[in-house]
Amino acid sequence: MDTIHRYGVSSTQYLQVHYPNMQDWFLFISAVADLRTTFLVFFPVWFHFQAATGVKLVWVAVVGDWLNLVCKWVLFGERPYWWVQETFFYGNSTVPQIKQFPMTCETGPGSPSGHAMGAAGVYHAMISSLASIILKCNGNGRQSWCIKAVLWALFWCIQISVCLSRVFIAAHFPHQVIAGVLAGVAVAKAFDRVIWIHGARFRSYVQTTLLLIIVALGLYVLLDAAAVDPLWSLAKARKWCARPEWVRLETTPFASLLRNTGTLFGLGLALNLPLVDQAATECGYVVRGVAPFRLACAGASLPLLHVLDSFRPQVHTQLLFYLLSFCKSATMPLATIGVVPYCVDRAFSVVRTLSKHPRK
Repeated sequence: MDTIHRYGVSSTQYLQVHYPNMQDWFLFISAVADLRTTFLVFFPVWFHFQAATGVKLVWVAVVGDWLNLVCKWVLFGERPYWWVQETFFYGNSTVPQIKQFPMTCETGPGSPSGHAMGAAGVYHAMISSLASIILKCNGNGRQSWCIKAVLWALFWCIQISVCLSRVFIAAHFPHQVIAGVLAGVAVAKAFDRVIWIHGARFRSYVQTTLLLIIVALGLYVLLDAAAVDPLWSLAKARKWCARPEWVRLETTPFASLLRNTGTLFGLGLALNLPLVDQAATECGYVVRGVAPFRLACAGASLPLLHVLDSFRPQVHTQLLFYLLSFCKSATMPLATIGVVPYCVDRAFSVVRTLSKHPRK
């Protein structure tokens, strides 16, 4: 593995030396590949225009990131920014100098890449849905197939950009991002065949949430019982990160686990709220009004979710931080599916009433 890691560090050094002008782009694409973008942007937009795809995005993101966590705890993958400081592979020769960034200091193990896996799964689900919509609207004509080819070319361009960005910032080795992309695509393809999620009741969401948490905790206990510290990578991050403030609690494995399962729990709760009218639709999800209503819901959801996400109270214990993270994440689907459509519907009713009875 040391040879593979050496080539990985050389790749990072090559990108940083020869493409410094791409730094802003790599930092941007790495930030966009975070699953927060899925929950804060992609989900509310897709849900209000094609609810089935919005729901699938959450399932792909949550289950994929949980699988990524399990793989990281099992595979014990190194990260370039600490491996290059600790290895004896270089002997007496000069150790390569690689630059760190605020997004470099991820605290979990490195294999496979969570950003690459999450982006691959989520974008594959979105591109698949877009391709299906195009074929449904235009049939199987040459124009439709050309558009599909462009969409899938765009998908792979995004994945390559995400992979390069993670290598550039020294968060991952190349083999880790490749493994992440392959695993993410596999998860997305698996959920193309999982139909029951579109009719799942709240009980199923609760059971799935508990299962994901219990299995992760069980694996943690097993590793700890085997005298293996599951949080060994956190100590390395704190030791070798260039700036202590770049090591953030929100990047720890348990933070991502509680954040994602909270979102899944909130989605199940929101879809089963009494105020959500589950009229007879293709997939059982609320589809009220025409394009203006949907557009208003999506437009109102985006700033509201960002306001909710910016709420980060200061806490002094990790347990409280994880609990608040779970609760905050659960409120986002509730706001998107329940609160926003209800408020927009009330606002539209007021507008219709005023238009029918204008003031004299």
